Amino acid sequence: MVNKNIQRANRRKLRVRAKIFGTKARPRVSMHRTNKYIYAQVIDDAAGKTIVAFSSFTAKIKGTKTEQAKEVGKQLAELLKKNKIKAVVFDRSSYAYNGRVKALAEALRENQIVV
Repeated sequence: MVNKNIQRANRRKLRVRAKIFGTKARPRVSMHRTNKYIYAQVIDDAAGKTIVAFSSFTAKIKGTKTEQAKEVGKQLAELLKKNKIKAVVFDRSSYAYNGRVKALAEALRENQIVV
């Protein structure tokens, strides 16, 4: 028997995901958060390839979880600029748009990436 909370999260994820699609010109930023870290990757859905990825785990970022999310957004924006990507579609997955999710999206916007 599957946990009902997991089922609800999967339904939310599919509902959000059905409305967005990443292209080469405007790829999708998919994020995942755990209790300790936050992960983000930029995906071209048309080609089925990950363009860039960054996480607080690989960078060993210190600070509160919200500060870590801001730093991940900032570093991801720099990687996007190196790849000449100026606009993305934000995939919040099954998470509500507040806290760390919002901090990551706002950090991308602050660094001139259109979300």
